[in-house]
Amino acid sequence: MIETYLGIPVDYAVIGLAGLTALLLIVTIVNIVKLSRLRKRYENFMLGSDAKSLEDTLVYRIEQVDELVSANAKNERNIDTLFKRSKYNFQKFGLVKYDALQEMGGKLSFTLCMLDEGNNGFVMNVVHSREGCYNYLKEIINADSIVTLAAEEEQALAQALGEK
Repeated sequence: MIETYLGIPVDYAVIGLAGLTALLLIVTIVNIVKLSRLRKRYENFMLGSDAKSLEDTLVYRIEQVDELVSANAKNERNIDTLFKRSKYNFQKFGLVKYDALQEMGGKLSFTLCMLDEGNNGFVMNVVHSREGCYNYLKEIINADSIVTLAAEEEQALAQALGEK
């Protein structure tokens, strides 16, 4: 009956099917051996060299990553706070030394200008003479003073503003 459907003798069909079965058996055995080796490698990998499981290691690493993310967020908040506060710190400076009185040498008098990011701050003029030392402070708002500045004070303000 097979002979009429396939057009080949039954003996050849049986031999062909036996050969195909043998080939499939060999392929199955090869796959079983490969799967066994893979399973052994997987088990060794999961156990690790010091008998710790990979799952424990992964859980520990994930916890570390969570801690790092939390610490990073805290650091970013702290940095933002520092940047906001630093706007009001003195960041720009100008210093001019001079002789207030011609009879005294060594340039003991000086003018110091200190400004924040918004160019607000002060100019301090310290005049040294034989009778004593005198300090004068003038407020600077938006890089300008309400009170007229002396030449040395103007020079220190220009230095603080980066103009000289």
